[in-house]
Order: sequence, then C-alpha cells, then structure tokens
Amino acid sequence: MLVTTLTEQPSLLKAAALLPPRLSLGSTLVFHGLSKLKKEGVAQTAPMFEQLGFTPGKPWVIAVGITEVVSGVSAILGVATRLTAFAVLATQAVAIGKVHGPKGFDNLQGGYEFNLSLVGTALALLLRGPGSLSVHSALETAAKRRELRRFRLLSRQRRRSRLLDLLG
Repeated sequence: MLVTTLTEQPSLLKAAALLPPRLSLGSTLVFHGLSKLKKEGVAQTAPMFEQLGFTPGKPWVIAVGITEVVSGVSAILGVATRLTAFAVLATQAVAIGKVHGPKGFDNLQGGYEFNLSLVGTALALLLRGPGSLSVHSALETAAKRRELRRFRLLSRQRRRSRLLDLLG
C-alpha cells in the first residue's frame, strides 16, 4: 500500500529524493567535524596534519573541523548546499591526494573508498541543489512571493534571486 501511494505521487518522491543524500552527507560531516574540534581530537589530528605539510597543525585542524560542522548543518538544512558540496569536494580531494590515494581503494586498508562515496554524494548535490524539502526552497518561495506582490522585478531583487539560485 505504501509503494502504491508513493508511486501515485511522483512529486512527493521527487521532493524527498535529495533528503537522504543531504542527511547522510550532513550527519557524516557534523560527526567528523565535532570529533576534530574536541580537545583530544585536535591533539590527535594536529600531528597528522603537520606530517602532511599543513603547519602549524592545530589551526588547520580547527579550520577543517569548523568547515565540516558548518557544511554538515548546511547540508542537513538544505541551505547553501552547492557551497557545502564544493567544500566537501575540495577537502576530500586533499584527503584522497595526501592520505588515502596511495593506500588504494579498500577502506579497511586506509584507502579512498569512503572518501569516494562522499565525493559522489557531494557532486550530486552540487549538480542538483538541495531539492524542494529545504530551507533554500522556503527562502526561494518567500522571495518569489515578494516579487509577485510588487509585480515587477527590480535589478537588486533579480540579483538576490540569482544569488539564492547559485547557493542552492
């Protein structure tokens, strides 16, 4: 019965389709970012960052941790999703290039298997945006209502609308 209900409402499926990737990517980022920001996380991760050439390590760990937490929350809420996706692609490219790439594909051997799944999810969100069940969609709807009430688009409103679309 549930399958029939969902297939009869393709707009509901389409609206919900990007929710699982956003929640998955977002929760992963928040978890990893918070673990880096804890006192013991900074102490454990800073030496590794310094070995990779990011010196001093502590500010880099904090910057990456904050980026991951903010990006994760952004992905979960569905606001600035494309910016979040770009941040994930950049950090994972560095992680694969500097740490996981030489170890091969297998995640159990320290390889890039998990990083590749994050890249795939981020790439999908970069290309598609957050979907209609998102803060972005709510902001976009509110902006369009304001534009319709005025019956004309001022140049600054068009710029705001384009910026909102770009951030996705």
